[in-house]
Amino acid sequence: MPHDPATELAHTAWPLVPSGALVLLPIGSTEQHGPHLPLDTDSVIAHAVARRAATALPGTLVAPTLPYGASGEHAGFPGTVSIGHEALRMVLAEAVRSLALWGGRIVLVNGHGGNTATLDTAVRLLRAEGHDVAWTGCAVPGGDAHAGRTETSLMLHLAPDQVRLDAAVAGDTRPLAVLLPDLMAHGVRAVSPSGVLGDPTGASAAEGLRAMDAMVSAVVRRITAWTVDARGRLAEPEHPPTSPQLDHQVARP
Repeated sequence: MPHDPATELAHTAWPLVPSGALVLLPIGSTEQHGPHLPLDTDSVIAHAVARRAATALPGTLVAPTLPYGASGEHAGFPGTVSIGHEALRMVLAEAVRSLALWGGRIVLVNGHGGNTATLDTAVRLLRAEGHDVAWTGCAVPGGDAHAGRTETSLMLHLAPDQVRLDAAVAGDTRPLAVLLPDLMAHGVRAVSPSGVLGDPTGASAAEGLRAMDAMVSAVVRRITAWTVDARGRLAEPEHPPTSPQLDHQVARP
């Protein structure tokens, strides 16, 4: 999909940057996603969610995606690059402090579950400093954990030329809550030699589009409501608005 220069900070000259703009900062990772998906899967998804959300929130800017996160659980696979929780916290804190010099509200749009503990810590610190910042995730309700049908469908929609379906294999399909103790203790490779936590079977671009629309709609609702919980995370509004215009805006390809 082409980049929209009206929303992409990286493609904007400084005199055109509006003061006090809402800024979305996608947070991704560089980590294994099975034998069939690229290492930047989380970054691609986070950026796409932020960019599409920005089209429904006029005047919003999307900052360049942070491509490294806390991915230590994937360290057993070549290609993974993890900067760890402490470094990630420092990067997030300094990025928001810099953005706040000219921006308004700042939302960290997270594409990697392993970053969440650090996001909690960093955003609580920044809010205590007085910054108008929060974070939100890109989760699909009912989706599988990692490199399964959900992420494969999303990538078939967003970057089909980067998906190697002929190499896709089913991994450990047990619920994440069951897998988590072993993942934390021994890493993903000890649980799933392929790196897949789920089953890519049945993935499709059409399913990926539906998942993307759902994630973007959720992000727009949360930003619009701006209810920040104790973790610094944007919460779902109690009475989500229904707007055909909004649904049209976030569903565009």
